[in-house]
Amino acid sequence: MEVDDVSVREQLFHNKVRETFICVLLFTCLYILSYLILTHFKKSADYITTDDIEDATVNKIALWLCTFTLSVAVCAVLLLPISILSNEVLLTFPHSYYMQWLNGSLIHGLWNLVFLLSNLSLIFLMPFAYFFTESEGFVGCKKGVMARVYETAVVLLLLTLLVLGMVWVFAALLNNTARESLYDMWECYLPYLYSAISLFGVLLLLLCTPFGLSRMFSVTGSLLVKPRLLENVEVEMNCAAFEEASLSRKLNRGSTSCRITVNVEPLRMQFLRVQAKRIALEMRRRASPWQRNLFYPLAMLLLLVLTVVCVLMVCFHVLELLLDETAMPRGMEDPRLGTASFSMFGSLGAAVQVVLILYLMVSSVVGFYSSPLFTSLLPRTQDTNLTQIIGNCVSLLVLSSALPVFSRTLGITRFDLLGDFGRYNWLGNFHIVFLYNILFAGLTSACLINTLTWTVQRELIRAFGLHKLPLTVSRTTIPLKLLLANGLSKIQ
Repeated sequence: MEVDDVSVREQLFHNKVRETFICVLLFTCLYILSYLILTHFKKSADYITTDDIEDATVNKIALWLCTFTLSVAVCAVLLLPISILSNEVLLTFPHSYYMQWLNGSLIHGLWNLVFLLSNLSLIFLMPFAYFFTESEGFVGCKKGVMARVYETAVVLLLLTLLVLGMVWVFAALLNNTARESLYDMWECYLPYLYSAISLFGVLLLLLCTPFGLSRMFSVTGSLLVKPRLLENVEVEMNCAAFEEASLSRKLNRGSTSCRITVNVEPLRMQFLRVQAKRIALEMRRRASPWQRNLFYPLAMLLLLVLTVVCVLMVCFHVLELLLDETAMPRGMEDPRLGTASFSMFGSLGAAVQVVLILYLMVSSVVGFYSSPLFTSLLPRTQDTNLTQIIGNCVSLLVLSSALPVFSRTLGITRFDLLGDFGRYNWLGNFHIVFLYNILFAGLTSACLINTLTWTVQRELIRAFGLHKLPLTVSRTTIPLKLLLANGLSKIQ
């Protein structure tokens, strides 16, 4: 009997070591990827060419903290896809020796680890990175990196005490007993605080994702070569080349002339715009007929299908909420992977769920950076300062950590939330979940209809050449006869 207990303990120890090794390996790969992404956008002058070695060291430490936070955000995005794919792999190969490492304990531990690290990064690491870069050390103390660390730690401690004090006072006002409220703050109100943070992330996704789903068409269209619809690319490219040459001569004349004062900056900006237009037209001319006439329509059709499928799944989930109580998002303590598929269509449906989850995340990021409130956070290649990097990492962490709750609340997948992700208090409220699904379906449908109608009108106006009119013409004031007449004259 003792021998059996020893063997069981050894087996559990080996499983724990294996799961730890897999998590460390996964996180190391994500950390390297995140570091490459951040170094692609950060300003090199803040880390290399600065004369102050102390500032360079502080900036490097802050960059390491941002890299850690971004890697946690990427891991949070991959939580649901990895869980769904793991279940399908175990269903396909139930007795495979090479798949023994893939089990419910590993997935459950990964969910808890991501929850812990995301809260640690959001509450402590990112505020520490921001205050660390802004600190200078206490007055009268010896300057150095450790002096900044002490000041940052004191400021962060005071901020934490301020927040906890406000929560305690608010709890005392509600309960009228300060002693009981101090105990309830740890047992009850801190989980409510985590629920409030998650609810804020899910509400941010509700605002950004429908707008991002509509913006995906224009963003994808700008990356692909559009078909030539009643358009002469050669003529437009020649005009752009002539205009570029004229602006180049004006710039050279203004830079060499000493008698005439010329404002060169507007000319330079106009020259860059014309040059970019000429390069885009050259790419359209060199594109093959397959790339020009097949890839663009297929990409637009794929985006339309994915968006419509998302809306239909949410509408179906609304009906499930009205008819079945098990459709509510809930937590799952013991994930039994490999017993049944989480999609009624089997492996194909699970693959569609993974694609939709990743598509929703990309759309939410596009919508976040396209909104007027967060346009200033948009990173630029080799021109993003450290404060913007910290803001981007915090924003992406909030969006990604709310993605599992967001996907399960909308019914995109039937995989229930694991660990602490399923303990949010507002997930059991039927009215919040039902209203959330209705708002998402309505906002997405409205944005999609508005985008499609305006895109079709804009492409027709551009194809028929009406955008070159000298007067500003509204899209509602252009008659259909003028469109047809201009199109027929171009065809002839």
